[in-house]
Amino acid sequence: MIIVTTPQVEGRTITQVHGLATGSTIRSKVIFKDIGAGLKSMVGGELGSYTKMMQESRAQAFERLEEDAARLGANAVVNMRVATSMVTQGAAEILAYGTAVTLE
Repeated sequence: MIIVTTPQVEGRTITQVHGLATGSTIRSKVIFKDIGAGLKSMVGGELGSYTKMMQESRAQAFERLEEDAARLGANAVVNMRVATSMVTQGAAEILAYGTAVTLE
């Protein structure tokens, strides 16, 4: 599956548009990570446990986007975007979305 942030894939022609494809996950913070992050924020530096959690969350959202596009009959996603929003205190949604298409 080809997934790009551009409206087209260079050298390929879009032959069919299947519509919106999405993939999301909602993750909450872990209390033990919060304690470590709180201490780390006092001295500065990267919050490694949160960086890892967000990387894993994005990967899961991308995987679900790809599954949704395939379910729609697409072999590519164009104009892919990622959005993050707070769902509740301590929990965030990572949403990947784009246009599912068939390329020649």
